[in-house]
Amino acid sequence: MAHLLGAEALHLEFPTKVVFDGISLGVDEGDRIGVVGRNGDGKSTLLAMLAGRLEPDSGRVTVRRGVRVGVLDQSDTLDDDHTVRFAVVGDRADHEWAGDPRVRDVIEGLLEGLDWDGPVTGLSGGQRRRVALAALLVGDWDVLFLDEPTNHLDVEAIAWLADHIRGRWPANQGGLLVVTHDRWFLDEVCTTTWEVHDRIVEPFEGGYAAYILQRVERDRQAAAIEARRQNLARKELAWLRRGAPARTSKPKFRIDAANALIEDVPELRDPVALQALAITRLGKDVVDLLDVSVVYDDGATRTEVFHDVEWRIAPGERTGILGVNGAGKSTLLSLISGELEPSSGRVKRGKTVRVAILSQQMDELDPHLDDPVRVVISGLRTTYTLGAGSKAQELSPGQLLERMGFSSAQLSTPVRDLSGGQKRRLQLLLILLSQPNVLILDEPTNDLDTDMLAALEDLLDSWPGTLLVVSHDRYFMERVTDQQYALLGGRLRHLPAGVDEYLRLRAAARHAPTALPTSSPPFTTLGGAELRAAQKEAAALERRIEKLESEVSRAKIALAEHDQSDYTGLSAEMSRIGALEAERDATEERWFALIEQIG
Repeated sequence: MAHLLGAEALHLEFPTKVVFDGISLGVDEGDRIGVVGRNGDGKSTLLAMLAGRLEPDSGRVTVRRGVRVGVLDQSDTLDDDHTVRFAVVGDRADHEWAGDPRVRDVIEGLLEGLDWDGPVTGLSGGQRRRVALAALLVGDWDVLFLDEPTNHLDVEAIAWLADHIRGRWPANQGGLLVVTHDRWFLDEVCTTTWEVHDRIVEPFEGGYAAYILQRVERDRQAAAIEARRQNLARKELAWLRRGAPARTSKPKFRIDAANALIEDVPELRDPVALQALAITRLGKDVVDLLDVSVVYDDGATRTEVFHDVEWRIAPGERTGILGVNGAGKSTLLSLISGELEPSSGRVKRGKTVRVAILSQQMDELDPHLDDPVRVVISGLRTTYTLGAGSKAQELSPGQLLERMGFSSAQLSTPVRDLSGGQKRRLQLLLILLSQPNVLILDEPTNDLDTDMLAALEDLLDSWPGTLLVVSHDRYFMERVTDQQYALLGGRLRHLPAGVDEYLRLRAAARHAPTALPTSSPPFTTLGGAELRAAQKEAAALERRIEKLESEVSRAKIALAEHDQSDYTGLSAEMSRIGALEAERDATEERWFALIEQIG
């Protein structure tokens, strides 16, 4: 394949750190490269050097003649004096940009709902990010450098971006380098992974999942080599005494060895044990939303956020919540935490419920900004229990810090001098040590690299309480939760098929008659009596779905309370839950098919 750009013997150092030491690499036509590594190891710096934004101390970057390179920086480079239109398409005439399918697709995928002729200066940070990304993607580039492109994008926009990247160039053409902590996105678009670590760039074949598999094998080999090295030393000592030579052989890479390691890994969580412990800490009642509606009325305008929501949150439940910006996710969390009262309906909370929220603002750290990390944790609990039953562990705050990636040297660092990711991890530690039994995570993956996300997921696997997650990080949400709900059209809907179902429902809503211009006729495959019958059946199915969800929730509580030594009874209860869930899923599928017919 043709060469697009390359780097030879790049060396870069800052006053206190060597970032890269003699790295050489290249980007060819058809390459789709994901760049991963710990925060601070040089991922963004590598992109900046390859894109010509940063000069190395030695070495050189060469770009093939005529190759056009487009770059998305993490920093905001938009001009506040421009309109959204000018920022994206410049002064091109409407007929010119509107006739370009790529431009239309980008605008529809990223800028839906924005005021096209409104000023950039009035946009939120997330909206500005979308405009900057759209301005880049409407251009014609041979190579794209994307630095955290999924920041501020919801799951729907991230899915669109992955689809756009996959179809942007013909096969074996164009080049992509992307730095992102979004592991789902890496798997969707990347065919090669570069890991930045220890002043080098190490290539791996495949996306994130393949990279992890190969890294496990690499680490296994390193451990085996170290064990052999130590064994060699012992054998050499024996030779000095007996004269017998010691020999060893270099292990070869075997992907089946990594597969064997994976086969031995137990289930991520023990749901029965965790739910039983959650009931011990919470009781049967957590938070019930009973026919809840929320309306904001300032006298001039009246906005209904959602209506007639019924949701009985079970002890030990692990739920992800999806919805576009403005759908009411923050309002829903505020109802659950008690910060907001409903306009109608009732919120019922268990007597022992203690809710904690990992928010995006990190307010918990404000009183401690001038304190070293060791001082902050010294005033907290001396031990923290992770897990349940025979797998329970007693950890000190220091051990928890170690699991979250803090070194002993960082314990003396004042909180205000920590990086964004370190502050995020310390914030979570403070919340966990306060011993809540209901934990709400609001966009918890911000500022965390992939290794730290894995550490956070491992920690949450052993957390014995009710977990509610709002996140644009699809991989994280699917990894730590057991089910997902969505706020759609003012209602809370269960998603048996998870995020994929949410994306289908959103796509159907965009093409529903209410989303079409008034000049467009509504479309439905039914008419007259058939349409009325379908609408009546859909309403009945929706009521049945809500009833089945309540039955599943009660059955899971009963399972956790059941005598754990009664294996026959436990098996019968689990079979009953499986049957209820199967009926709920089938009912959901029938409801979805009817909605598509109704239009």
